[in-house]
Amino acid sequence: MIQTGELINRARALAYEALREDTRYNGNPFIEHPDGVARILSDQIGLSGECIAAVYLHEAQRMHPEVEISGFPDEVMTIVDGLQKISTIKPKDTRLEAENYKKLIVQYSTDPRVTVIKIADRLEVMRNLAMFPKSSRDQKNLETLMLYIPLAHQLGLYNIKSEMEDIYLKFAEPEQFRQITRKLKATEKDRVRLTEEFIRPLEKKLAAAGIRYKLKIRTKTAYSIFKKMQKQHVPFEGVFDVFAIRFIIDCEPDRKVEQDLCWKVYSYVTEEYEPDISRLRDWVSNPKPNGYECLHITVKNASGAFLEVQIRTKRMDDTAENGLASHWSYKGVKSDAMLDSWLKSVRYQLEHPYEEKAEDMPLPPSSEIFVFTPTGELRILPAGASVLDFAFNIHTGLGCRCIGGKVNGKAVSIKEKLATGDVVEIMSGKNQRPNADWLAWVVSAKARNKIKLELDAAVRKKAAEGRELLERRLKNWKMSLPDGLLNDMMHHLKYNSVISFMAAVGEGVIDVNDIKNYILNPDLLVIRNDRPEEKGGPKPDWSATDEILVINAKGVRGLEYKMSACCNPKYGDAVFGFVTRTEGIKIHREDCPNAPRLKERYPYRVQKVIWQEKK
Repeated sequence: MIQTGELINRARALAYEALREDTRYNGNPFIEHPDGVARILSDQIGLSGECIAAVYLHEAQRMHPEVEISGFPDEVMTIVDGLQKISTIKPKDTRLEAENYKKLIVQYSTDPRVTVIKIADRLEVMRNLAMFPKSSRDQKNLETLMLYIPLAHQLGLYNIKSEMEDIYLKFAEPEQFRQITRKLKATEKDRVRLTEEFIRPLEKKLAAAGIRYKLKIRTKTAYSIFKKMQKQHVPFEGVFDVFAIRFIIDCEPDRKVEQDLCWKVYSYVTEEYEPDISRLRDWVSNPKPNGYECLHITVKNASGAFLEVQIRTKRMDDTAENGLASHWSYKGVKSDAMLDSWLKSVRYQLEHPYEEKAEDMPLPPSSEIFVFTPTGELRILPAGASVLDFAFNIHTGLGCRCIGGKVNGKAVSIKEKLATGDVVEIMSGKNQRPNADWLAWVVSAKARNKIKLELDAAVRKKAAEGRELLERRLKNWKMSLPDGLLNDMMHHLKYNSVISFMAAVGEGVIDVNDIKNYILNPDLLVIRNDRPEEKGGPKPDWSATDEILVINAKGVRGLEYKMSACCNPKYGDAVFGFVTRTEGIKIHREDCPNAPRLKERYPYRVQKVIWQEKK
């Protein structure tokens, strides 16, 4: 129950009045949110009435800055001030590289209780995540994964961490969540049976030793099982440590007494069951940096099944479940000196994060990656996305001019694949334009669609140039090109639209003098059409006596040639030359879309080309 007292009642009354017209996304009164946070702080973490009062005052002033909240103790106002500062930190204001964002939160809040309150606030939001619009829901889910779950873990708030993890999985991977929870429920009776069989031979020994204890079945969360399945590449049935049997010893909170009792229970268990010593974890003699204390051991039962056993005292269990706050509330914060000690311990944990194994860190959904702009703005892209995808995600114009980027400060090409957590800066050039290669370097629908639109616009521009050129030449020749003859010409040259035909004229792929020849000799079209086509299109056969053009990427003085814009050859590509009437030799890639047509219709204008070796 929420702690009652004049301080909390006054703060809640003020918040209730200020928020009386405000509702949440589900239509319920907004006061439900601070009420929920207060319950978490009181029941699950055990923070003081000052913290709970601060929650109500913060929400009242956050929603209505004009609300007057003076008249409360300085301690409460300090916490409120910290909460207000933290609320101004948004993902777009920071790179959100988890550790940096956590440090920023710690720096913003002079009182570390503010960070604990913020975690409780996020848990209340996650419990009601379904009511938010999808875009907001996805953003909150991601923030929780990247920031609040690691923070809760760092402070040893394992119950809160586990609950947030499962909610995250429920919305990020709904089908996996449903399958795992369904299978956990279906196997629940098996876990109970194994536990009963395990404790039966030990009951008399423990009773004779006068050890008071409670036995608890600790089942892994759906999220933890999901991580194991991903890491080990196994189905649910392949995860062997789905649950652990936990001894919670009831004794006085004295460290030596507690350690002795834990090891005594350990000796009884390992006398009865064969232990796997390599799996022993002694966090009783050497607690984890966040205060976690427990003995972990894996044993084999009579059926040959391996069981994980955890041994801890009630005090250790309280600390493990609810973190440092529980540790101090267990002893009772009876003086300012003890409060200062508790605050120092929380701040130390926040400022000295200990290194975690890779499997302990959050897992983003495999179908998406989360990357950031240099200013910290979050961008969600499909897995496999490149720098070019990122550029188009920011803005179409930036994507079209993209020439490369910097990923985490390192210069990379536009093809560079991105990963979750990358900070990406786009480099652009005013003369850069999309080409057909780009379609192979992007995976996002937005980028593909924009590139196709730009390529189509480029084709239309070339078509307009080609049409203008042809009309000008026809006028000079005092000739016309009837629609019927144009259609025959397009069919003969294998163009399926007037736009692509005219674009080829604009590119110089179709020489206007050849068009003049067809107009004067239309029978050539019929003769050509009657000829059988060779499968795959004829290609010139090179022989040792052929003249070979040697080129490099910069050109050779005295020889007029240029790289064709339709396929944009690069040094090292397999290429050939095509002799145009007006622009010298154009270099095409062998896999250029226009290559089959050029080689088939104008074999006498095709020139073998090799690249000059770079020195």
